[in-house]
Amino acid sequence: MELCSMKDGGSSCQVEQLANACVSERNQSSCRIQAKGLRPWSGNSTTTTNTVRHRANGTANNHCKSVEFAPSRLESVEFTGKVLVTGGSGYFGYRLGRALASRGLSVILLDLVKPRRGTPDGAVFHQGDIRDYESLYKVCEGVDCVFHTASYGMSGPEQLKRELVESVNVGGTSNVIKACLEQEVPSLVHTSTVNVVFAGRPIEDGDEETVPCVPLDMHIDHYSRTKAIAEHMVLKANGHTLKGGGRLQTCILRPSGIYGPEERRHLHRVMVNVERRLFSFSFGNHDAKLNWVHVDNLVMAHILAADGLTVRKDRVASGQVYFINDGEAVNLFEWLTPLFEKLGYSRPLIHLPFSLVYSAAVLMECLHVALGPVVEIPLLFTRNEVRNIAVSHTFKIEKARQDLGFAPLKYDLADSVDQYLKTRLLQPCPLWSRPQSLAPPWVLVLLVLLVSLAALLCYSCLLSAHTLH
Repeated sequence: MELCSMKDGGSSCQVEQLANACVSERNQSSCRIQAKGLRPWSGNSTTTTNTVRHRANGTANNHCKSVEFAPSRLESVEFTGKVLVTGGSGYFGYRLGRALASRGLSVILLDLVKPRRGTPDGAVFHQGDIRDYESLYKVCEGVDCVFHTASYGMSGPEQLKRELVESVNVGGTSNVIKACLEQEVPSLVHTSTVNVVFAGRPIEDGDEETVPCVPLDMHIDHYSRTKAIAEHMVLKANGHTLKGGGRLQTCILRPSGIYGPEERRHLHRVMVNVERRLFSFSFGNHDAKLNWVHVDNLVMAHILAADGLTVRKDRVASGQVYFINDGEAVNLFEWLTPLFEKLGYSRPLIHLPFSLVYSAAVLMECLHVALGPVVEIPLLFTRNEVRNIAVSHTFKIEKARQDLGFAPLKYDLADSVDQYLKTRLLQPCPLWSRPQSLAPPWVLVLLVLLVSLAALLCYSCLLSAHTLH
C-alpha cells in the first residue's frame, strides 16, 4: 500500500511491499499499490525556480538534426490532437516534441527553462514546474495526450538529492495523473526506466511478464526507487474515470540508457572522466552486457505507444509496460570504444574487482555528501552506476514489436560521438561536470588516493572474512 503524505511543505513517502510481483497483465496490472486518493503535490516549489531541472536525459542543444524515421515504422500511425510533453526542454523531451509537431500535432513543451534551440515550429513552450499543480492543471486544458518524460536524479550527484528526486518523480507524477483526471485528458504515456526491475542480479533477455518489479527496499538509489513508485501510480490510474466521463488510458515505457546526436548526459560524463584520466580501468564481469536505445528509436516508441492507447488500435497498450531498446546487447567498454579512440585514448587495460570499485563508490558518495558544502567532490561512479555497468541486465522488446509495431532502426554510436565532439565546445557543460567547479588538482589526487586505499582495505577485509568462513 502506498502511503504518500505531504506535510509542512515537504514529502513523506513510504511504501509497504505486497507479496504479488509487479508484472503487467493484459488489460490489468497486478501492481496492487493503493493510494489514499490522488491529491496534488504540495511540496515547496514555484514555477520560477532554477535550482531543479526536471527533464529527460539532459538538455536540448543548439545543433540538433531533424528527426527521421523509416516510413514503414510510423506510416500506419494516425494519432492526432493536442499533446503535452513534460520535460519538454530536455534532450529526449525536446526531440519527442519536435517529432510530434512535425506530424501536425499541436504540441506544448513544459519545462522550467526554455529550449536552447528555440521552440520548434508547431509547438509552444510553457514555463512551469510539474510540482506546481495549479500551473500544471491550467496547461493540461484541452490536451488529448500527456507524454510524461520529466524526471530528476538519473545519474551522478543528482542521485544523492533524495528530497528533490522524490518531489519531482513521485510528487510530479502524482500531479500529472491528477491533472489528467481533472482536465479529462484521455491518454497518458509515462517514461520509466529498466532500473525498476534491476537490483544487481543478472537478467538475461528479461521480458515484461517474467521479470518482476524489485521490492522498493532493495533499490540503493533514490531515482530507481521513486521511478518504481511513479510507475505503480501510473498503472493504478489506468481505467480511472475522468471528471467529465470516459476513462484514463495509461501505458509505461521502460527505456535503457539513451544515446544519440548531442546527448549530454552519458557521453559527456564519460568523456570528461576519460580526459581527467579517471576512466582508465574496467571492472566487473568481462562479459557483462546491457542495452541502449537511440533517442530517435525512443521517440518512435512513444508515438506508437500513444497510438496504441486509441480506440482505433483497440487500446492495445492500455495498462501495459514495455521494455524499449535498440534490440542489441553490448558490453559497455566495447561499445564505448569509438569514444575512447576519438579522444585519443585506448580502452581501459586495467581490470579491477567489482567489490573494490563498489567500495570506492560508497566512500565517494559519502565524501561528496559530507564535503559538498566546502568543495565539490567528483563522482566517477555512484553505487547504482557501478552495478549497472558490472552486472548483465538485458531485455527483450518482443512485446513492443508485437503490440505497438515497434521496429528499431540501426544506429552507430560512432556517428553520435563524431557529432558530439564537433559541437561540444559550443555547448555549456552540465553544472555537475564543469571542471572549473572542482577542487584543485592536488586535492583531487589526494582524495582519490585516500579513497583507493580505503577501498583496498575494505576489499582485503572482505577477502579475509570470506577465507575465515
